[in-house]
Amino acid sequence: MTHSPSPRVLAWARLTLFLLCLLPLAALVGVGITGAIGPNPVEVATHTTGEWGLRLLLVTLAVTPLRRLTGWAWLLRFRRMLGLFAFFYLSLHLATYLALDQFFDWAAIAEDVRKRPYITAGFTAFVLLVPLAATSTRGMVRRLGRRWQNLHRLIYPAAALGVLHFLWLTKADLREPMIYAGILVLLLALRWPGRARQSPNVRAGLSAAAPPPERSGSRR
Repeated sequence: MTHSPSPRVLAWARLTLFLLCLLPLAALVGVGITGAIGPNPVEVATHTTGEWGLRLLLVTLAVTPLRRLTGWAWLLRFRRMLGLFAFFYLSLHLATYLALDQFFDWAAIAEDVRKRPYITAGFTAFVLLVPLAATSTRGMVRRLGRRWQNLHRLIYPAAALGVLHFLWLTKADLREPMIYAGILVLLLALRWPGRARQSPNVRAGLSAAAPPPERSGSRR
């Protein structure tokens, strides 16, 4: 059994991770202020927030396979933060589209969702993530019990729809979205083995946005 770092080290690691997760937003604001964002700032902001949201979602899904490979159960302490930052960037992504691209023209937005498959996929993925973020606290884990586990399995179709959204959105060079698709497939393959051997208590943390259980060894 690998020993957990000291509380002080974990606190510093948590702070470092928090600041690192804010870096993409700080960089986006910086290029916006300096005028280096380019001729289409709305497009840059939309793509930047969307890509970082998807990246952080995949990083969150990578926590459990990495924990299994290394035996570092303390990694689970950072999963909730990563998941919520993923939701934060995806919220900015959606808000940029609604406010700066469509100017809250709800008729045009509804038409986009209906007619453009990539927007339909992205919007559906975001809707699936909303209850995960809303129930990410320890109190909600206790309150929902087994239902929490089932609810937070929505992370899988949400991530798949996010990758599909990026793939359908890309018109020319598909290498980047295909890399994300490959990473997602790999992560899902790494997460699946051993589920049948795990007890319900161990499997109780399938969410990207959820905190680790109270006992460090009780995660999936």
